[in-house]
Amino acid sequence: MAPLVQLSAEQELLADRARRFVDDVLLPHEVAAEQARGRLPTEVVDRIRAEALAAGLAGGRHPVEHGGQGWSTVDYVAVHEQFGRCTNGLWWWIPDAYNVLGAGTAEQVERYLVPSLRGTASLSYAVTEEHAGSDPSGILTTARRDGDGWVIDGEKWFVTSGDVATAHIVVANAEGHGPTLFIVDADRPGVSIVDDPPFTHSFPHGHPTIRFTAVRVGPDAVLGDPGAAETLQQAWFVEERLGIAVHCVGAMGRLLEEAVEWATKREQGGARIIDHQGVSFPLADSAADAAAARLLVYEVAALADGGADPKVVHAKASLAKLFASEAAYRCADRVVQTFGGRGYVRTYAAERFLRELRVDRIWEGTSEIQRLVVSRALQRRGVRTVIA
Repeated sequence: MAPLVQLSAEQELLADRARRFVDDVLLPHEVAAEQARGRLPTEVVDRIRAEALAAGLAGGRHPVEHGGQGWSTVDYVAVHEQFGRCTNGLWWWIPDAYNVLGAGTAEQVERYLVPSLRGTASLSYAVTEEHAGSDPSGILTTARRDGDGWVIDGEKWFVTSGDVATAHIVVANAEGHGPTLFIVDADRPGVSIVDDPPFTHSFPHGHPTIRFTAVRVGPDAVLGDPGAAETLQQAWFVEERLGIAVHCVGAMGRLLEEAVEWATKREQGGARIIDHQGVSFPLADSAADAAAARLLVYEVAALADGGADPKVVHAKASLAKLFASEAAYRCADRVVQTFGGRGYVRTYAAERFLRELRVDRIWEGTSEIQRLVVSRALQRRGVRTVIA
């Protein structure tokens, strides 16, 4: 019987190229990144970017004419499954950009998207606020009319890459239109970082709090149509949630590989530790979790490529993120236990994954939000549609 996750020969080659890139270019820097709280020397970062561009791994799903690869959704998850095997978020250095930039004008594409895919620019996405997370109705940031332009006021929390971004994509309630996306250059007067809190993981960039105080922008700062933020963000959420899910799949794969190798070599009491059910059964449970999560992820990707109802794809992407993120954390916890004291050492991937995978149950919509999305889909789309 053919496997349900069936990649084409070209996709297998693409995944293999991504795996070799991770093994040869990224993994050697994991420990150094951990010891430097995620930061690497400029020359190392430049080399990672150059290698990624040369390997044809930059730009993912963006059009070739903009500097991307024009990947399908299945191509995307095949590559990002490999990226997920790496700790410390080192794959963040691979040039890419948020999919909402594809809705930009020709000028916005040339000014922001193309440089991002070359690795010479970086944009953040400023959505969350102190009192507004996954519920956009709570957003208090405003954009009021100022002639033919706008004045933006508000404060955004947990702005990933906000400390290094050359520009921010800001969600604001635009006067007369509602939630709207704006591109705001980071050096524009009135933009300031007011807090840069330390987080559990050691990633290349921070997640600072950014305040926008009477920031004036022109009409060309609007990304997409005024009032179109929710529509654009739904497509963004689907891709981001699918990306998180497949990174979790990749992480589980690496965790299991390292745990099985260790457990088959390590002996205690005259036997390999894998011969004890206390070790082997949790690894078997994690293998079941990993296999199920992988099937979910690739099913969502295939549905998206096949032109399925976007609302069904949205629901299934939430289902995939929910299951994969919860399963990956269980897997990391089990693997730390398999390694014993070594599993608690930061130079071991298991320890790093235990810290890093925790946030996957929170960002781009908590597990609780994913449960809401899935439960509503069960009511509106039907059980068979959601689980079939």
